[in-house]
Amino acid sequence: QVQLVESGGGLVQAGGSLRLSCAASGSIFSIDAMGWYRQAPGKQRDLVATVITGAKTNYADSVKGRFTISRDSAKNTVYLQMNSLKPEDTAAYYCNLRQRGIHYWGQGTQVTVSS
Repeated sequence: QVQLVESGGGLVQAGGSLRLSCAASGSIFSIDAMGWYRQAPGKQRDLVATVITGAKTNYADSVKGRFTISRDSAKNTVYLQMNSLKPEDTAAYYCNLRQRGIHYWGQGTQVTVSS
């Protein structure tokens, strides 16, 4: 199995910054992509940003220019630098790893942005 350990969530005022980290371990041998998703109460889980094999990145339109995803391949770790945070960014953020078409998920870390 693959295990994902997240850190970095918290409470921040609008305009502030947070940096999320996710370290993967276990049976890792062929990663398709790593990324971040978020889910607010009563809503579905939506993609925030992903980095695909070859360092190709994708971002939700709502976070482009504010969030940056990066990956340390040697450590199987993915980061999400979140700047200029807005109250609408408030959600549980989940780390995701895709390997051979199978998705693995972290436990989720809460990000709350106050106005």
